[in-house]
Amino acid sequence: MRISASTETEAPADLARGKSSSSQTLLRGLDVIEAVSDGTISLADLAAVLGLNRSTTHRLAAALVERQYLNFLPREGYALGPKLLELGFKAQQQKDLPRVARPHLEALAAMTEDTVHLGVLDKERALYLDKIPGRRRIEISSRVGERQPLRSTGLGKALLLDETEARWRESFDAEEAIARGGIDRDTWLERMRTYAEAGHAFDLEENEDRIRCVAAPIRDVAGRIVGAISLSSAAQYMDDQRMESLPQQVRATADAISRELGWREDAVAAPELKPRSRRPARS
Repeated sequence: MRISASTETEAPADLARGKSSSSQTLLRGLDVIEAVSDGTISLADLAAVLGLNRSTTHRLAAALVERQYLNFLPREGYALGPKLLELGFKAQQQKDLPRVARPHLEALAAMTEDTVHLGVLDKERALYLDKIPGRRRIEISSRVGERQPLRSTGLGKALLLDETEARWRESFDAEEAIARGGIDRDTWLERMRTYAEAGHAFDLEENEDRIRCVAAPIRDVAGRIVGAISLSSAAQYMDDQRMESLPQQVRATADAISRELGWREDAVAAPELKPRSRRPARS
């Protein structure tokens, strides 16, 4: 059978229109899910939010209910369904922290030329999961896989920022005093209050002689601290003035990793980064 020239030229256009229509339907379906994510919503309100008529909105929502992406609650409206819980769990399982964090750590190390660490809380210690060496000719003794004290490392303190003061005291008392004369508990607690308010922590040569660092927490979709990063260098490259300028970069990197884990800044009130009125106290 011979196909007319007009049919041959129209077929690709029809196919393109079909693809465009399918894409538009998919995007509208995603818009429905995002609208419902803010809370249970009626059909009328959902249609108004989407700028669609009730018939089209009902058709989209009904298809999502059938696939369990939404639930329909009589006299209340639409809510997120169990399929999204399942997919969310699977997505979380696929988020491997070192893999997600690595490009961000490399970028921070390249930008600052300092050593960058990634760690998590493990049995009352900070477990180091990754380390990107800096370009400066200094040696930092940390190793991937080792556990470092919480109370004396910047990374360890960042992991504790959301904890209660009672928990801080436990962490301080659980570890032996630093051999070269660590700070007393009251001073340490006062610093932790300052760090918690600022959203970042310092290591002022407390864990390793002549090594300083700035650290910030990583958060998950629920806003919980699930890890931390630290930027470390020799004290000669980390004077008080530079210590005051680094938190913004370190926190920006930690926040970028957190966002990849599902954290949203508007979901958890992060402390505002403000210049502190005094220089970091020396240990």
